[in-house]
This record gives sequence, C-alpha cells and structure tokens, in this order.
Amino acid sequence: MQGRKPLVIVFCIVILLAIGAGSFQALTFHKNSDALWRIISQQCIPDQVEHHNPAPCRNVDLRNGFVVMKDRNGPLQFLLMPTERISGIESTQLLHPAKTNFFAEAWYARHYAEELYGKPLNSAVFSLAVNSPWGRSQDQLHIHISCLRPDIRQRLDALAPQLDSRWRKEKLDQHEWLIRTVTRDEFNRKSPFIYLANGVPGAWEEMGHYGIAVASLNDGRRAIMVIKRNLLTLNRASAEEIQDHSCALVYGHNSAPAAAK
Repeated sequence: MQGRKPLVIVFCIVILLAIGAGSFQALTFHKNSDALWRIISQQCIPDQVEHHNPAPCRNVDLRNGFVVMKDRNGPLQFLLMPTERISGIESTQLLHPAKTNFFAEAWYARHYAEELYGKPLNSAVFSLAVNSPWGRSQDQLHIHISCLRPDIRQRLDALAPQLDSRWRKEKLDQHEWLIRTVTRDEFNRKSPFIYLANGVPGAWEEMGHYGIAVASLNDGRRAIMVIKRNLLTLNRASAEEIQDHSCALVYGHNSAPAAAK
C-alpha cells in the first residue's frame, strides 16, 4: 500500500494540471469572445439593411438568419454564423426542429470558396466544423467551412464501406470520435446538432462537451463526426482539428497563397 501512495499523488497532480491547463486555455481564448458578434451586428447586418451591401461579410441572408464571411486564416476558409445571438453548440435553440439547418446552409456556402478559387472543386475537398466552448475563441456560433486534412480524407475513404447510420467509435488522428453517415436528403432535412443530441446517449444534456465535423464520402453520403471533451488527455473537443486551412488537397503541400485578409 505504501508503494502505491506516490503513484496516487502523481495521478492526482496530473489531473489537476490537466484541469488547470484547460481552464487557462479557456480564459485565454475567450478574452475577445464577442468579436464575431460585433462584426455581424454592427457591420454586416446594418450595411446590408441600409446599403444592400453585406460587407465585410460575403452574404447576409436575413430571411434564413445567417451570414457568410471570409475568415482571415486560410485561402479558402469561410465562416457561417447566425444573425441572432447564439453562443455555440451548447445552445438549446439549435435543437428546435424549425431552426434553420445551419450545417446544410454551410455546406451549400462552399461555393464561395469555389468562386474565390476560380473554378469548381470536388466536394471531397471540403469539411465543416463547430468546436466546443473549450475549443473555440468566440461565443457566437460559427461553422468553419474549410478544407479537410489529407490524412483524414484517406482515413474516411478507408472507413467508408463500414460506416452506416449507427454511431461507431473510430480514431481520427490522436483522438477517439463517433462517426455515422446520413444521406444528402437526410443531411438537408435534419441538422447534425439534432442527430448528436438525439442519437448519442447523454449528449442532449451535455452538448457543450462536444464538437461536430462533417465531410462527404465518395458515394454522396455525409459523414457526421463528433468528438467529446476530455481534459485528462487535453482534448478540448475542437472539431476544427480535422481541417487543413492551408488546403493541401487543393493547392498541394506548402503551395497555397497567402491568407486573404
């Protein structure tokens, strides 16, 4: 028993350090957490209403309640965000069946990246991601529309024959994810937020513990991927980690142009 005490102490210290690191990261990331909301509410929407010009957003859709804006990072990355105050994945507003399917709108909005690139791109290039509160810097829901990492693309292609409508555990990079597929029609009809809340035990009460990513499969299905926060492994449920903002699938490694400002 005496020999076990040092191990217990070390284990407790590791837990405390992990929790402390997570708390420090959360505080650091949230120093300017209203920046996106200020752009939406004070610039994009007023400019659209008063001047019919969505700048600095690329598009303001008041009827469906979202804006699309070029992100500063990456040559082809865009953000889709609600025009109302919705903090993020933890918001129960996103689970109402009548709420705009922001993921479906974000998938459609990848055409802005194609316009910026100058020609159509294979849908296999793209991915969508929403981070957990612990893995984001902004407290306004924003869906990252960006390129998929090449290694994640290869992994999904290899897994595709086994993936179906049941949630299954798979490792992507360093973390464990839950993955299921939906058809294109199912994806357009029901939000991945609802698939997660209704399909994963306990998720409805703990939506803020998750991040969600979406990518296409070669047969046209959509893969919905969810990652759950685990502070002991320094996993902040940042679904954005499966994305490659330099977009090697389009430009090749180290050949993308400088990020647009």
